[in-house]
Amino acid sequence: MTVESSVLVNGREGYVLSMVRHNRVAVTSISQMNSLLIQSLSSFRSPKPRWSSARDAEMLSAKLEIEKASVVHESPGLNPLVYRNISKFLKSYDLMERKLKVYVYKEGSKPIFHDPTPRGIYASEGWFMKLMESNKKFVVKDPRKAHLFYIPVSIKALRTTLGWDFQTPKSLADHLKEYVDLISGKYKFWNRTSGADHFLVACHDWGNKLTKKHMKNSVRALCNSNVAQGFRIGIDTALPVTYIRSSKSPLEYRGGKNASERKILAFFAGSMHGYLRPILVQLWENKEPDMKILGPMPRDPESKKQYREYMKSSKYCICARGYEVHTPRVVEAIINECVPVIIADNYVPPFFEVLNWEEFAVFVEEKDIANLRNILLLIPEERYIGMQAKVKMVQQHFLWHKNPVKFDLFHMILHSIWYNRVYRVRTR
Repeated sequence: MTVESSVLVNGREGYVLSMVRHNRVAVTSISQMNSLLIQSLSSFRSPKPRWSSARDAEMLSAKLEIEKASVVHESPGLNPLVYRNISKFLKSYDLMERKLKVYVYKEGSKPIFHDPTPRGIYASEGWFMKLMESNKKFVVKDPRKAHLFYIPVSIKALRTTLGWDFQTPKSLADHLKEYVDLISGKYKFWNRTSGADHFLVACHDWGNKLTKKHMKNSVRALCNSNVAQGFRIGIDTALPVTYIRSSKSPLEYRGGKNASERKILAFFAGSMHGYLRPILVQLWENKEPDMKILGPMPRDPESKKQYREYMKSSKYCICARGYEVHTPRVVEAIINECVPVIIADNYVPPFFEVLNWEEFAVFVEEKDIANLRNILLLIPEERYIGMQAKVKMVQQHFLWHKNPVKFDLFHMILHSIWYNRVYRVRTR
């Protein structure tokens, strides 16, 4: 759900909002992102391959099947309204399950390559790497059979491992280029498509800036999906930030109170990263009894439990950007069955090519933060109840499983990579 506000403020609030405006760049709205997606899927193509491949022909055939998908009005366990086109999604997902083959490069040494970290705020890239490298269904040993080629790199490890000689974005990007030079010199596949059938999965803040030059033709699954900083809708795919505290129990604490039992209008608590969160807290902390807006909470077990209880008891969970546009609160809200309120200009939400986010989330521009409570109160109760029910339905797409299951987070990431490649493939 997208909302607009023309609120007029003065005094302290006017000063605070002037800080927001000072930090703003041109804003691409959700409706504009929708238009960019349609434009990209219908017109953008990868570089022409240097020679033909049977795999390209198979992907073009898959695209035709997706376009001609039989109309589906309902499907068990899925709510059609949360998808842009459930008929195309189901056809594409089915084709992925039946046809997609992935080659995982063996080159590269640990910990930068082949060393997944399935805990912490960057756990998404670790979980995907772990599950992809051990997968028996999609992974092939013969690269000639592959439709896609996975570069198993951890941008987090790259950023923290190489020492003081590799602290600038340029030096780290050059290190990645050495890897590209290695695989392009040893194999013919990168050179055939200029990397267009290759992909990587990166959750570190620097994932975009380190890859946008030397991997510009590849499909990049990025947590930092800022359309104002080079994220390409319909080419790249937005990766969810999943803050996993225990790699042994990735599904812990999910669920929450029913819609009628949620008495808190909106909740936020967190560190004062970036320019927006201090403004949010300054405007709303201790201002209204139904607005539970806090700064950082203590990290003891009782406080962590209280944090989860606030999420499970709130109608809306505020997902305010930090240093970058992405935040783990989007997935935390969904896990706790709380409607996400995304305040992060130019943020492309996860699986944007498939999911209709406006059906189960609220988007508020940063400039409207002073009017946040009024915006939420103006949403009809019936509309809120429907959104919260859809949050519960879409939750399955944001869960990690040690053994992947249909429609889970591993499969949704892989599907978005497959889907974007299918719509960009070219033949000789």
